[in-house]
Amino acid sequence: MSAGAGTDPGPGRDHGGGGAGGGSGRTVLTGASVVLPTGVVERGRVVVDGRTIASAGPGATAEDSAQGATAPDAGARDAGTRDAGALDLTGHWIVPGFVDLHVHGGGGASFSAGTADEALTAVRTHRRRGTTTMVASTVTGDLDDLARQAAALSELVEQGELAGIHFEGPFISRHRCGAHEPSLLRDPDPADVRKLIDAARGTARMMTLAPELPGGLDSVRLLADHGVIAAIGHTDSTYDATREAIDAGATVATHLFNAMPGLAHRAPGPVAALLEDERITVELINDGVHLHPSVLELAFHRAGADRVALITDAMGAAGMGDGRYPLGPLEVEVENGVARLVEGGSIAGSTLTLDTAFRRAVTVDRLPVPDVVRAISANPARLLGAYDRIGSLEPGKDADLVVLDAEFTLVGVMRKGEWVVRPQLP
Repeated sequence: MSAGAGTDPGPGRDHGGGGAGGGSGRTVLTGASVVLPTGVVERGRVVVDGRTIASAGPGATAEDSAQGATAPDAGARDAGTRDAGALDLTGHWIVPGFVDLHVHGGGGASFSAGTADEALTAVRTHRRRGTTTMVASTVTGDLDDLARQAAALSELVEQGELAGIHFEGPFISRHRCGAHEPSLLRDPDPADVRKLIDAARGTARMMTLAPELPGGLDSVRLLADHGVIAAIGHTDSTYDATREAIDAGATVATHLFNAMPGLAHRAPGPVAALLEDERITVELINDGVHLHPSVLELAFHRAGADRVALITDAMGAAGMGDGRYPLGPLEVEVENGVARLVEGGSIAGSTLTLDTAFRRAVTVDRLPVPDVVRAISANPARLLGAYDRIGSLEPGKDADLVVLDAEFTLVGVMRKGEWVVRPQLP
């Protein structure tokens, strides 16, 4: 590839912790519009105590005024100080940390490399852009290679750097393979599916497959029985076959509309079945390339904000510049931020980060901020079975939050009470 891994510092200043919000003290954030599960609180207040949210709700208090609502100087405060003071975020927004169910890499690095160093580069790239929780997605490869990748990535899941592993391929349609190597595709034999589940050592969270292929429905049932999300994608399925897969236990549509037949008036295909079924959460890539704004609006309107998960489907070029990058065994050319296969020109994932997806959803698509928060934080957290810890600003949950300015540009990221990107205020 033409660009080096890990060279992008990300927006704002990158911090590992310490000082205000360093995971050991108390931080009070005041004055911002705070997005809670119940709605938006103007001039709200979020109190972080250690790694968790102590409170989130209306108004600054007399206690805050006594502490002084100014941004503490990170270099002038002792990291062990119990009370880190108050940070006045008037004119800003505080939203929950973003949760990405589907991301292949970033910062010039790929999860498919199967090494901790590359994986951590990708994690840190997206974390600086507000993704405080992410699932590592692989791409189609030889089964033994995928098993080795899963074993390496599972260690990072166990360490808390990743929330799980998503296998995208090899059990997908040759007719809708997109940026997956056709020669490595195979039918979803339940024994092969089980091999990958076992290789992940309990960290497999999702697998994308084409349910119309031989063994597809049995594999969906196997995944559901093992607590792994069965996702329908890269499929040439019909409407009826898709409904069968949903009845068998599938619960996610992998990047809806992309890599599947489109809607037709006598052949509605998988899109109609996935949009209409209340059991399905639909992934959407909101980068302005994968979906026309009217299609995004259609999906939100038909499925409802509680059934949408905004994802990146980002490959290694996310957070980097134009150039050539690997995507599994294939090579991708990025030009003007759009990733396409060198051979064939198919769109090859994205260079999207979730802060951009959030800003676009609000400023271009004109979606209500609470709906976007549900789609980018709460809904994916629920799918992962982690909504008791992440996905909303509520007492007792992890102190994962994102600070946005009035134009919805990211200026701050906190993860488990530590500033990853500390807001730099005037």
